[in-house]
Amino acid sequence: MIAHLIAQRCTNCAACVAACPALVFDPGAERPVIARADACETCYLCELACAEDALYVAPETDSHDAPPVHDLIAAGLIGRIRADSGWNDPIDAGQLDDYRLLGPLLNAGVEIATRRHEARHAG
Repeated sequence: MIAHLIAQRCTNCAACVAACPALVFDPGAERPVIARADACETCYLCELACAEDALYVAPETDSHDAPPVHDLIAAGLIGRIRADSGWNDPIDAGQLDDYRLLGPLLNAGVEIATRRHEARHAG
């Protein structure tokens, strides 16, 4: 689930707004607003789209339970998805190959979202 939008890093480019298939973000005057966190599908597209590494998706965590930003920065987790996927590589570095490697990560996101949905609607 989307856990953090780091205001100090955000340039209000709205790439996350455009990238999010679940319409989690609304445009804002100073920065996008996480308007529907519970709709997050944990697909990481917002993190990948954010050139400033101003977003953090916590895959197994509700946004209220996510670690503090300073802990995530200290642990090197902010921007990790972009770096590990090769998203920051030059355009001729074979991003399609890197994108293909995201398959397991995206599948894990689907499984997490399914479990979250089932838990919310159980009973």
